[in-house]
Amino acid sequence: MASDELDGTADQDDVKRGAHHVQSLERGLAVIKSFDAQHPQLTLSDVARRTGLTRAAARRFLLTLADLGYVRTDGKHFTLAAKVLELGYSYLSSMTLPEVAQPHLEQLSTEVHESSSVSVLDGADIVYIARVAASRIMTVSINIGTRFPAYATSMGHVLLAGLTAPQLDAYLAATALAPLTSHTLTDADALRAELETVRAQGYSIVDQELEAGLRSLAAPVRDHSGTVIAAINISTHATRQDMDSIRTQLVPRLLAAAQRIERDLAGAAPIARLG
Repeated sequence: MASDELDGTADQDDVKRGAHHVQSLERGLAVIKSFDAQHPQLTLSDVARRTGLTRAAARRFLLTLADLGYVRTDGKHFTLAAKVLELGYSYLSSMTLPEVAQPHLEQLSTEVHESSSVSVLDGADIVYIARVAASRIMTVSINIGTRFPAYATSMGHVLLAGLTAPQLDAYLAATALAPLTSHTLTDADALRAELETVRAQGYSIVDQELEAGLRSLAAPVRDHSGTVIAAINISTHATRQDMDSIRTQLVPRLLAAAQRIERDLAGAAPIARLG
């Protein structure tokens, strides 16, 4: 780029950065970032002023971005085009479910002061793929990769409720419903009835079926097609939360967290269609 198109601090900035630094890329991103909610439409002079570029440099960047479809112009005013969202889509589409879920688990755990997790169904078990531990409430340590029988957990009930009828039949035919506590559902018909309730109400509450003293609630996480792909839960000790407080205080926050994860997961699909 010609020297008369750069602002006066260019030489100083170059000294601070390594030889790998591509200044034109930095300046192009600065032009994009000059647009915001308060400034959705800018003139050439506006962009030059907000970025510190000369008018000549700002014009070249704006017209290049327009050629690439990231900016629209009526000849005087410039606005970002929807194609700019593809830059964010590249990031979102590269994220895995645990990466998407983790900040929402952290927020949820902070809100309710309890542990929260996300798991998926793998054979007869749930497998933890993301977790925020607020306190130790089980006799065993739970880490990423920990497995528990799906039939005795709230996340398992949510995931089993998301199966098709043939898939659930196959699961029950292959799984021995062994009692883990005196509360564990070990009758297939009783479990089916419970899963129908879970499917209808959109969440599961399990009271000490996996371990004495442990209560948990879970909600489904669905993909853009509505298929249940994971479950999010809150786990607590029976001495801290009674069933009424779980339903009135924890369930709404859990469902809201599940919706936030779903929004982040689904966000990539509409973004890919824009522009």
